Amino acid sequence: MKDRSAGSVILAAGRGSRMRGFPGNKTLLPLVPAESPFIGSEPFLLHILRTLPPGPRAIVVHHEEEAVIKATAEWDITYCHQPELNGTGGALIAAQDFLREITSENIVLTMGDIPLVHPETYLRMITQLKKDDLVVLGFEPLDRRQYGMLETDGDHVSRIIEWQYWKDFSKEAQQSLRLCNSGIYAAKRKTLLPYLDRLASHPHVVEKERDGNLQQVKEFFITDVVASMHEDAVPVGYITAEDEHEVMGVDTFSALKTAQRIYAERFL
Repeated sequence: MKDRSAGSVILAAGRGSRMRGFPGNKTLLPLVPAESPFIGSEPFLLHILRTLPPGPRAIVVHHEEEAVIKATAEWDITYCHQPELNGTGGALIAAQDFLREITSENIVLTMGDIPLVHPETYLRMITQLKKDDLVVLGFEPLDRRQYGMLETDGDHVSRIIEWQYWKDFSKEAQQSLRLCNSGIYAAKRKTLLPYLDRLASHPHVVEKERDGNLQQVKEFFITDVVASMHEDAVPVGYITAEDEHEVMGVDTFSALKTAQRIYAERFL
């Protein structure tokens, strides 16, 4: 069981502004709809908690924090408050006390709006940590859209290139990028911990629209950890998801309907 266990961090702090008509935390949306697609049973978070490997769990919270805590009250959960919505790296930084306190050798970082990841996929990522210090879950979609892409060198990831950069690459360079980034990772905890301080000290200044005004805000990205580890010759590997629906982020009404249909086909 030790080889199959891991500490887990679920990122569930965001507002989900693209889920029009739903003001709540989208990680509480139902996989089994009832009166409407927004009302039903089997919230994303509960399904994710049941599919994660055994071990201590933390949920990073912010938007509708009390609702998230109430929905998961029956679980033994550590809640990590993210003071401001400042990127995936900011969420990871918010969970650093949890990561420092647990004794798990390995950890899984996953997203609360990606509910259909197979339990076996998480276990494959943990197994890959026997070879690598960090593992990225990649996938091959029919449409790359605006996903980040994995730049690989053999069995290793050298960096994750965001869409705003790779969209300007030559066709040949774009074709060399095969895998997209799901935003789900596994890591050796002791290797990861020193990189959290480095991550916190190197924010990105980006422009965001808030209250109708463009503002410069500081954000942090987990992808920077990948680049830093590669620079330090720390091995970053990857595995590939079974299909793109497994790692589909549910951030629109259309995606919600698709996730509910796939869940019904798989479990009901």
